[in-house]
Parts: sequence; structure tokens; C-alpha cells
Amino acid sequence: MTAEREITRPVDLARGRMLNPDAVGWSRRPLHRTHIAGWGRTKRWEYWGIVTDRFVVGLTVAGLDYLANCAVYVLDRRTGREVSRSGIRPLHRPRFGDEPGVGALRASAGVGGGRVSIEVDDDEDTSSIRVQARGVRVRLEVSRPGHDSPAVVVPWSERRFQYTLKDLANPVTGSVTLDGTTHDLGAGWAVLDRGRGRWRYATTWNWGAGSGVVDGSTRALQVGGKWTDGTGSTENGILVDGRMHKLGDDLQWTYDVSDPAGPWRVRVSGWMPRSRRSICATELGVLAVKTHQAFGTWHGTGVLDDGTEVSLDGLVGWAEQSRNRW
Repeated sequence: MTAEREITRPVDLARGRMLNPDAVGWSRRPLHRTHIAGWGRTKRWEYWGIVTDRFVVGLTVAGLDYLANCAVYVLDRRTGREVSRSGIRPLHRPRFGDEPGVGALRASAGVGGGRVSIEVDDDEDTSSIRVQARGVRVRLEVSRPGHDSPAVVVPWSERRFQYTLKDLANPVTGSVTLDGTTHDLGAGWAVLDRGRGRWRYATTWNWGAGSGVVDGSTRALQVGGKWTDGTGSTENGILVDGRMHKLGDDLQWTYDVSDPAGPWRVRVSGWMPRSRRSICATELGVLAVKTHQAFGTWHGTGVLDDGTEVSLDGLVGWAEQSRNRW
């Protein structure tokens, strides 16, 4: 359970460049209008993470005010092959939707053979995603069941704040084409991470997510840490049959990024052994991002609002540490 305020009506995230105090809290569905005035420290992104029995796919569209980034990562779990493409477009901002729930997007970055293009079309119950990059093409159909998708506003100060939405456990189908050979995506799940805010220059975060069916029940796990510590807000929760059970406590993460075979453990919610590690690093002067990700299966238990303990065994997803200067 949580003592965080639950927001139940539409609200503006910001007043000009400053945080709107009425926006602080969490909601079960998108309710925040996320327009932020001005230029300089505002970060906006859409990230889709997909894990199936055959592939892991990560898609990023980010706008950092002073540049745009489009990136795609593909891991073939059967062969172990990894493909990563990333494009940068200086002094450009992708056109993200600011109204609650708007996810349609057209973005591209990079030049020539390094160009990455990502397109997203949304309707009420489906997101269609198309990705094109050198040697890589991805086509996805994401079903949106209409379950709770928790959104949280994290207040560092009136000038630095973040809105984050995590939409978990969305069934996905599609295809991945690598070097001209098309493969069925396989059966699995998609997670949307939507971010809008004004960030501090240096930040470290943990994030973990898992989705699946346990004992005939669709369940998902969302856990985070470090970046929310001490703010009074968390992004932690357990989704069971469409309802989000919010966890208000800061969680204790235990892991060793230097040990590729080691597990990642999260206090209370469970632990996830690494089955694959991905390290992504970007260095562009004042911009530096280094992310360690572990893809695998969660095992453990969670406690719901009414005190019921539920199994999280078998949820598929990831855990990560990301250090950023941006």
C-alpha cells in the first residue's frame, strides 16, 4: 500500500517551467497534461520494451531539447545475436503528444546508413509500431487491454521534476527482419515507459519490469529506485488482473554489474536471475549514458493492498541500472 496521493482528475504537470504542486501523486491511468514551457533541461521520451520467447526488443525515441535520439536494440534469444542501432539529430525535438494517453509518434535521427526511423500509431486498444534502421526492420502490434497503467510525478524541487508512465503486460505480436531475413516475433509482452520532465544533470536509476500469466492470472511487476529516493514518490507496484496495487516504500536493490552470471534482487518484490546482460554506452561530450540491463525471469512474491500474498514466479522482463549525464 502507499500513502501517496492518488490523482483521479486531469491535471497540468507544469505551470510554465515550474512544477504544478497539484500534479504530484500517482494515477491509475494517464491524466496528466505534460506540456512544459521553455528550453534547456526538459527531457521527453517514449521507450518500448518487448520480451518474447524468441526476441528481446528495445525502442527509444528521446528528445533532450538540444538533440533527438532514436534507437533500436534486438536480441535473438535463440542464437544470442545482438543488433543495436542509434541515431542522433542535433538541435531537434521530436513531436511528442502532451495530452493524456496520446502516443502517436513519427521520429527519425541519424544520417545516411545510420538513420533510425520509428513510427507509432495509436487507437483505443492497439499500438502499431514500425522501425527501420540499417539491417533491421521491426513490425509490432501491441494489444492494449485497458488495465491500470500507473503514472507518477516525482518532485525533486519546483524546478526539477519528472512524470513517468509505465504501461505493463501488453500482449504483442509481430516480426523482426535482420539482414533481409524475417522472423516471427514469438509470444510475449510489451511495456511502455513514457517520460516527461525537467531533470538534474547527473542521475542514476534502477528499473525492473516483468509480465506474464501466473496461476491463470495476468500479472506484472514494476519496480524502480535511486532516482525517486527521498522524494515521497515511488514507481513501484504489482498489477493483478488489470488492477494496480501501489507500493509506497523505497525498495532495496542488490546486484553486481561486474558479475554477468549474478542475480538482481529487490527487497519484498522478488529477485530475477540474469539470463543475458546488455551494456549500452553513449558518450557525446556533456551527454553520457551507460546502462546495464539483465533480461530474464522473475521469481518471488508480492503483497497486495488487502495483504494477500501473490506469486510472481515466471514473469519475464528485465532489471537495469542506468547512469546519466544529460
